[in-house]
Amino acid sequence: MTTPDHTETRILPAWLYPAFFWAALPVLGASLLFPPLTFLGVWYMMTVPALAALTVSVTQWRSDRRVSLAALTALLGLGAVILVKGWIA
Repeated sequence: MTTPDHTETRILPAWLYPAFFWAALPVLGASLLFPPLTFLGVWYMMTVPALAALTVSVTQWRSDRRVSLAALTALLGLGAVILVKGWIA
């Protein structure tokens, strides 16, 4: 059985998801125990995918430009959502 060329371990470093997962647990626990800190949990959970997309766009620029451009497009979409939300609110 052969492995596919595109796997998440080829694109993202293997340590990235476990590190963010274990860093997220205390943040989410604090937001559950102290409701005024809920915004920290929300911002952290929004920041993790953005950091992963930024990591992919930087590290894959030379080897797989399509993946890098897809990650940049996702970041631009997130920025547009935040910008429009700011205009509406």
